[in-house]
Amino acid sequence: MDFSFTEEQLMIQDVARRIAQEKIAPSAEHFDRLGEFPVENVRILGENGLMGVEVPVEYGGAGMDSIAYVLAMIEIAAGDAAHSTIMSVNNSLFCVGILKNGTEEQKQKYVRAVAEGKAIGAFALTEPQSGSDASGMRCRAVKQADGSFVINGKKSWITSGPVARYIVLFAMTEPEKGSRGISAFMIDTDKPGFHRGKTEPKLGIRASATCEIEFTDYVAQPGDILGAEGEGFKTAMSVLDAGRIGIASQAVGIARAAYEATLEYVKERKAFGKPIGAFQMTQAKIADMKCRLDAATLLALRAAWVKGQGKPFTTEASVAKLTASEAAMWITHQAVQIHAGMGYSKELPLERYFRDAKITEIYEGTSEIQRLVIARNETGLR
Repeated sequence: MDFSFTEEQLMIQDVARRIAQEKIAPSAEHFDRLGEFPVENVRILGENGLMGVEVPVEYGGAGMDSIAYVLAMIEIAAGDAAHSTIMSVNNSLFCVGILKNGTEEQKQKYVRAVAEGKAIGAFALTEPQSGSDASGMRCRAVKQADGSFVINGKKSWITSGPVARYIVLFAMTEPEKGSRGISAFMIDTDKPGFHRGKTEPKLGIRASATCEIEFTDYVAQPGDILGAEGEGFKTAMSVLDAGRIGIASQAVGIARAAYEATLEYVKERKAFGKPIGAFQMTQAKIADMKCRLDAATLLALRAAWVKGQGKPFTTEASVAKLTASEAAMWITHQAVQIHAGMGYSKELPLERYFRDAKITEIYEGTSEIQRLVIARNETGLR
């Protein structure tokens, strides 16, 4: 693994850092407080190639690699985690699946609009009764005589659901086959039969809109199938591997923001006549925060590097996601503790970092699921 970055990778990192510092961070408190979707900021991300970092130029993306994506995600997440959630879903969950499995027509229609920031994409796998057990879904797509499918069912916790124009949907086409009977469909939310539920009030990443969606006799044409019939579960799992690199990067960005704020604070805040950073207990916390942050950063980059080599990267992605998400939760916890009353106050962004960090241990595979993935891949036992 080469630890040096290319000029192109550093360039997109710099672009992401500039947008995060000049546009996103200054408005983060506003969007978090109101739970408002940051339409203008998302447009800016799209115009600068950040909504399709790994998407080829011919489909409206930046044409970069996985390392560039990690570097950019970290910068945006350090500015505000909610913005990086929107960016992650568009890059990792929406675009990747279509690029890998879609037809040329689907790539031009769906990927281009989302990569350029002109439309928002979403990924609909989770249902009210099935989270980690994705194979237990109840959403049905019944094939008709003319080859079309009639879709009925609900999906829950859909990131960007309230604002998405296009959605990658997973539904049972042959329930008797279990996970082998799941197919993926491209959904246009402007068509009849699609309904959005209320926007969920969340603990963190509040500017990232989330809702339940429902299908009532929605008609999908044969050209709306993504990949082959019955291959949906396989598509979903492969996309989630890429998504976990994105969430690991998000967690690193949140953790870095909390760590850097804490580092400055312990130099300035005084107690008993000297900076609190001079006290051994504070120094121990700083050292542990630094170690966990560096470990998470390197693991995210390793997973991206392995992916870029065209090798299987399921274990590396899970290791990165598990380590980074738990590091983010721990580091933000320590940051709030060191800041004491000010860390608990909304006057500083520390409490937002703490709230935002928690979701990284939950979505795109909980920490418990990551441990199962890692252990099963290591032992070969199921």
